[in-house]
Amino acid sequence: MNTDTHAAHADHHHGDGHAHSTFSGYMLGFVLSVVLTAIPFWLVMSGALPSKQITALVIMAFAVVQIVVHMIYFLHMNTTSENGWSMMALIFTIVMVVIALSGSLWVMSHLNSNMMPVHQMRGMN
Repeated sequence: MNTDTHAAHADHHHGDGHAHSTFSGYMLGFVLSVVLTAIPFWLVMSGALPSKQITALVIMAFAVVQIVVHMIYFLHMNTTSENGWSMMALIFTIVMVVIALSGSLWVMSHLNSNMMPVHQMRGMN
């Protein structure tokens, strides 16, 4: 292998796309993940927001930001594409997140509306 080919190969594997593969990059991703988990937890536990709908929207926004943090710092996805696989993985991730979020919200909504109210349970005893 000549020097030019070796240098091109080294640049391919150690370019800007893998700048977050350092210990400090992983620690920054971890700290961001913890903060992006702690803030929604605090919002729910303290009741800081006026309504449940706003709280749910804010939590979903934090979830989306956390997904992006995980994709950048832990999955090392960036704008440089390796034969289109990064873009395909991003599209797949987005589709799966939309399915999981919408399905979870649908199930929780139907569980909430179809559960027997407490006052009806008292009359059955």
